[in-house]
Amino acid sequence: MHLDHVTIRTGDIAGTRAFFETVFDLTVGERPAAIRRIPGYWLYADGKPIVHIIGSQGSGFDRAAEAIDHVGFRLDNYAAFRARLDRLAIPYSTMDLADIGERRLFLRTPGGPLLEALFSEPVPPHSPGA
Repeated sequence: MHLDHVTIRTGDIAGTRAFFETVFDLTVGERPAAIRRIPGYWLYADGKPIVHIIGSQGSGFDRAAEAIDHVGFRLDNYAAFRARLDRLAIPYSTMDLADIGERRLFLRTPGGPLLEALFSEPVPPHSPGA
């Protein structure tokens, strides 16, 4: 397992993008078709998207305008990990991104922070998360 990416929720998408481009020499790259409707960017280093930026309106007590949205961990064996979550009765949601050959599971820690488990696996036809 290794840390895959961090997602930052911000009210200043352009400023946050410019900051990471300037300070860390990251470059804007492609995002999967399924999430392009969400305003934001994926910023790449060494050919890998390591900072994801998404928009936030920042309204309400639980929704700060600037926050780390979630942390992604790259793992192996989607089916085994999903079976473990089921066995442990841990709720999760799925997202399959066929155009980049990834399957994702989103789950929350007991305290609430969002985690993403990513798997580089082909998406089966007619997958419910696709």
